[in-house]
Amino acid sequence: MKKAQIKKLRQTVKNRQKKPGFFGYVISKLKTYLFTGILVTMPVTITFYMAYELFVWMDKWTRSLIPPQVAAHEFVPYIPGIGVVMLIVVLILIGMFTTGFIGRFFVRLGDFIVSKMPLISSIYSLLKQLFETVFSQKSKSFKEAVLLEYPRKGIWIIGFLAGETTGELAHKLHSRKMLSIFVPTTPNPTSGFLIIVPSEDVIKLKMSVEDALKYVVSCGIVVPEEEKEKLPRKNG
Repeated sequence: MKKAQIKKLRQTVKNRQKKPGFFGYVISKLKTYLFTGILVTMPVTITFYMAYELFVWMDKWTRSLIPPQVAAHEFVPYIPGIGVVMLIVVLILIGMFTTGFIGRFFVRLGDFIVSKMPLISSIYSLLKQLFETVFSQKSKSFKEAVLLEYPRKGIWIIGFLAGETTGELAHKLHSRKMLSIFVPTTPNPTSGFLIIVPSEDVIKLKMSVEDALKYVVSCGIVVPEEEKEKLPRKNG
């Protein structure tokens, strides 16, 4: 067989491989449409389902706080979502009360009483400090995403700045400026571990905490929008 015939035969086989038949073309298109439909509908569906389940749970829980005598006589008619509204109103009223002089007095009194209870005082103190740190408007905890080399040079991970290390830890580390970094696991960022590293080894990122969380949860698939614009576009 001549070289020209061999070359022509190879080209024919190559063209057949590139151009599937009608049935293969239809299957390919259906698969594309299926994956596109999943990509569009699943995030919205899961988000609304989780929000609905949380809403129903909060509504049932707050409704259960109403005394049975009141509920039995239907003094408070059942309206979907009324429990959530009641919870928000109660929290706002508590916040308004505790910002006043009398409210602060009762808060300090409650802190004093709880602090004298064994075991409970430790749990209460931990939870109070945690909530004050997270919800404080002046706090910078978990409001910055950072990049650092871990567990060795050349391997990079994303973490969240918990704050500057102070107290005994800072003293034991020879007064160097150290940062406490929370490193989340993938794809479940609610678990992770805490590491303490020198501030000069930490690179602060411009991306928001939300974008960094998306990147971690998606195993690096979801790239922040600003980074997408910097990626080179493929031709054709």
